[in-house]
Amino acid sequence: MSSELAPWESAVAGATGAVLANALVYPLDIVKTRLQVQIKKRNQEVQHTAEHHHYESTLDAIKKIVEHEGIHGLYSGVSGALMGVASTNFAYFYWYSLVRRLYQKYQTVPGQHPGTAVELALGAVAGAIAQVFTIPIAVITTRQQTQPKGHKKGIWATGQEVVNSEDGWTGLWRGLKASLVLCVNPAITYGAYQRLKDIIYPGKVRLRPHEAFLLGALSKSLATLTTQPLIVAKVGLQSRPPPAREGKPFKSFGEVLAYIVEHEGPWALFKGIGPQLLKGLLVQGFLMMTKERVEVLFVIFFAYLRVVRARRLQLTQQLKEKVVEQTAPVAGNLQSHAENLQSRVMPVAENVLERAKSALPATIK
Repeated sequence: MSSELAPWESAVAGATGAVLANALVYPLDIVKTRLQVQIKKRNQEVQHTAEHHHYESTLDAIKKIVEHEGIHGLYSGVSGALMGVASTNFAYFYWYSLVRRLYQKYQTVPGQHPGTAVELALGAVAGAIAQVFTIPIAVITTRQQTQPKGHKKGIWATGQEVVNSEDGWTGLWRGLKASLVLCVNPAITYGAYQRLKDIIYPGKVRLRPHEAFLLGALSKSLATLTTQPLIVAKVGLQSRPPPAREGKPFKSFGEVLAYIVEHEGPWALFKGIGPQLLKGLLVQGFLMMTKERVEVLFVIFFAYLRVVRARRLQLTQQLKEKVVEQTAPVAGNLQSHAENLQSRVMPVAENVLERAKSALPATIK
């Protein structure tokens, strides 16, 4: 289906699906982020301050957030998050569609579907380009999601807070290396999606909603399980440092991973995997389902525009022919009158000219 659309059309379809899907499950995003940034000792003692509440599970996190911050606490930073989702997915689907088209245009065997390795590479390239342009929004959103009650700030104020930190403007690109490494996540997701689509529904261009949902959920689950430690490290890089570090930010995702393993053990690298998997499963399922529908709407819409344009051209041509048909007799009559008038006027003019000549003196002649 995507091959029938221009890159920007595929980008709009993907961004629309992503925004709708993430808006539906945003509370899970809040929960998984807060679970991933909290540090728990090996003996299960949680580091905490008066400003921060700590959570034992997904349900416990939801309960405590609602209890201390109200329902709106589950939607903290939602505007920035959806803005980030829209920009990231627009950029990703635009570049993915573009590089995939370029590959298919210059491939050795025309018409051959890209293999799994190629799909992964195309997805990684598109993801890397998208991350460079959109990571500042992700940094601001992560900060907003982890701000304690009473210290909530808007997008602009949070961005200023990041810029005013010791990292300066480069703080807006904190975690870029981890994000570039994490490009394997969407690469695995969409590479797996394309391969599963070719295997389960060979030759099928348009998927039904439940088929797109199934493929999206399966592919995202596989990608999440593979890259969860890096996701945890990225969140740690972009959020405020834990209290034990006394405000000192992490410098690399390797440092975050080492800190987590030292203080919590290796299994902590998969903390928040429950809501992360559930969110990914639902979001990717809804995203691909919605994207497929939006792409169908695009095809229908542009087909309608082509029909309207063709109809207008047809009506214009018919109107032109009708005007010519109706004005032809009038034009013929005018020409006939002009010829008749000319035939009458010319003899008179010649007669007048002859008389004028005869009236002139001989010397002038």
